[in-house]
Amino acid sequence: MSESLPQPSRRTVLRTLAVTALAAPLALRPLTALAVPAATTLWHPNPATDGLKAFEGIEADRGNKHPGRKYVVVEDDHYRFNIWADDRDTTGGGDRQRTESKGMVQNGTALKMHNGETWTINYDMYMPSSLHGTSKFTHIFQTKTPSTNGGPWVTIDLSRDGSTEIIQARAYANSGSPAIAKTNLAPLRDKWINITLTLTPGSKGKAAAIIRSGAGTSAPIAAQGQLSNVNIPDEGDYVRPKWGIYRSVQSAKSDILDTYLLFKNYTASKA
Repeated sequence: MSESLPQPSRRTVLRTLAVTALAAPLALRPLTALAVPAATTLWHPNPATDGLKAFEGIEADRGNKHPGRKYVVVEDDHYRFNIWADDRDTTGGGDRQRTESKGMVQNGTALKMHNGETWTINYDMYMPSSLHGTSKFTHIFQTKTPSTNGGPWVTIDLSRDGSTEIIQARAYANSGSPAIAKTNLAPLRDKWINITLTLTPGSKGKAAAIIRSGAGTSAPIAAQGQLSNVNIPDEGDYVRPKWGIYRSVQSAKSDILDTYLLFKNYTASKA
């Protein structure tokens, strides 16, 4: 009868497993597999019943130049954010335009993100072909500090790399505004897609982003990434998210069109 192979000792097995775990690069592990603390869903607005009370406020046509226009409205199960090429915001000396909601409100209470807390924000978004990436800034998500008007800290931008239009989550307040997650815009237009942002505010905070090519968190991942030492400070107040279209009109006129954004299935969870 042949001899059986010698079995390694328990100590050897544990040592081997530990070395293997250390050798596996973090970049190869999907973000969805990273261990995260249990989270409580605090924000889950229903457009039909909460309407615009889901937000702290709306910022659009602040100069009241177009009182007949409807900028942020509820349509069935989603919110619609409209913008026109001739809109101008009251800031920037006429070089920009804005249709944004600000903040998260649940049952009349504003939810506030503070330094050291970890929040996960998730939503579905629809971008039409008339919404372009631009050579100057176009933010469709921002985080700012209300009391100081600090930021934007982390953003989602529609930009250009030459003739290629890009969507990217960015550590906007860091040097060079590095991308957290980045991919081509064209395949994500004219359909519902999903965005997940996990943010830990602080002057050396953390940010992770997942952009999915379809609605819901089971849709295929188009881009994902995470960064540490991200500048997202509450500055003694709190960090507040904003959604909508905030863009420079100094980009090519062919990129500044009448357009809109749709959002639905907002949630925000705190770990």
